[in-house]
Amino acid sequence: MTRGGEDGSTGSATPTWARVVIYGGAALALLIIGATIGLLLGRAEVLGERATPEPGPVDVGFAQDMSVHHLQAVTMGNWVRDHSDNSHVRQLGFDIASAQLGEVGTMEGWLTLWDKPLQATGEYMTWMDDGSHDHGATSGDGDGDEAESEAPMPGMATSDELARLRSLSGEELDVYFLQLMHRHHLGGVDMAEYAVEHARVPAVRQLAQSMLDSQGAELEIMENMLAERDAEPLPFESGG
Repeated sequence: MTRGGEDGSTGSATPTWARVVIYGGAALALLIIGATIGLLLGRAEVLGERATPEPGPVDVGFAQDMSVHHLQAVTMGNWVRDHSDNSHVRQLGFDIASAQLGEVGTMEGWLTLWDKPLQATGEYMTWMDDGSHDHGATSGDGDGDEAESEAPMPGMATSDELARLRSLSGEELDVYFLQLMHRHHLGGVDMAEYAVEHARVPAVRQLAQSMLDSQGAELEIMENMLAERDAEPLPFESGG
């Protein structure tokens, strides 16, 4: 695809409707591939020489809640991919959305294999039951406006913040996206670390560690990109 702007590229841009079809098809493919991987990994462990532990509350809760957490990153990444004028920011948004959508597919594949719902009802993060973590809003359909204006889990953007993101353009859009996504990545650290330490299923622990590794590298990239724009990350306090 050729795009004008700071890249110095020339030529006609791909029509919007075509990009929607292409990206939509790619997103569906990533989700299906991820789900297939999750199912295959789960079945491979079941059929392996050593019996795989039955998934416990941490395995199930992590897969359910991290999927919700990831899907917001997918939404933000796709938005900046389609609306930023900066090629590096667009690429970062695309990379994050693609990786996290694939991971959602994997986790939903596990939940299907385990015969568990894709999303739990009640409060988020109750599977982190050691008393040292603050839980977010409820995962069900809240009745009040307060739940709508609060972030469901640590690091996640509120509905007002997402609306502001969609209202911006140019460098303001790039900076705000980097700030929101940086905080979003930090918000998933506690969940991933807890899963690494407490999940029963080896594949769950491995995926959680992979998230820590890849998102740790992305955090450094975003910090550098913010510094290049004379901006700083948003304040963040871990619930752990």
